Amino acid sequence: MSMTVSSEPTMVEINGNRLNVLVLGNDAPGQGDAPEKPVMIVHHGAPGLGSMAEPRASFAAFADEYRVVVFDARGSGASEGNGPFTHEQWAADVDGLREWIGAERIVMAGGSYGGFVSMEYAIRYPERVTALVLRDTAADNANQELALRNALDSARVEIDRVKLDRIMSGTVKDDDDLRDCWAEILPLYDHDLDWDKVRQRVESTPYRYATHNFAFAVNQPNYDIKSLLPAISCPTLVTVGRHDWITPVECSETIAGLIPDAKLVIFEHSGHSPQLEEAERFQQVVREFLAGVPALRA
Repeated sequence: MSMTVSSEPTMVEINGNRLNVLVLGNDAPGQGDAPEKPVMIVHHGAPGLGSMAEPRASFAAFADEYRVVVFDARGSGASEGNGPFTHEQWAADVDGLREWIGAERIVMAGGSYGGFVSMEYAIRYPERVTALVLRDTAADNANQELALRNALDSARVEIDRVKLDRIMSGTVKDDDDLRDCWAEILPLYDHDLDWDKVRQRVESTPYRYATHNFAFAVNQPNYDIKSLLPAISCPTLVTVGRHDWITPVECSETIAGLIPDAKLVIFEHSGHSPQLEEAERFQQVVREFLAGVPALRA
């Protein structure tokens, strides 16, 4: 599989599906040579709502030391939407990107639903992962009930229960309905509510309702990888915002308790996105963690 590099996103066919991909920190030698820098692949969250925009904003700073691959996952953003939208397929797509860029091993990073895929990648392809960086994620679907309680108990906004149930259960009707339900819950995400940012995010989100529905109606009900986490042997960093409503701190505590020697860092002034809300500290924590990974110092 040949690699074409660019400072702008490019479409790459991975496993029969065209993915919108961007490589940051791309100063390696020509095609066919091994990368000079270690490769980090970052998986966005919110299938059908997320895109490379968030990991591009939060991990671009690491391009000084790593070749950072960000992309729109299958069925999200500007990528093609050939099914299936399973965790197995999304993990296989990550491995396809690893092969495309020519890396034997990678730093795997992911937040929220991207953390689900990142953990499953580390479980399915253990020989390919040098280190694992997780952010505001969960190892099973227990966070669904916690999130529902947090949303309904919030003093910040009064949530429409019907819209909340539709988006959490993956039963939205179309892209317009997904947008409407997304706008309903977005005020819950950040530590400090900024209505201008909420409106901007509603406008900039790429809506792919079929992907979202599959993830939450098909994948989520059976999602539970707790028993598999002790098999993850690579160095692992688990980060979470203290005020995360949808994947609360206890979810990250569970992960850190099950992955051997995992490091847990809680960001006291963040909601679901410490990589943005406490960006400077987040970058420092990740850099210090990766600096201590022996395989990355070689």
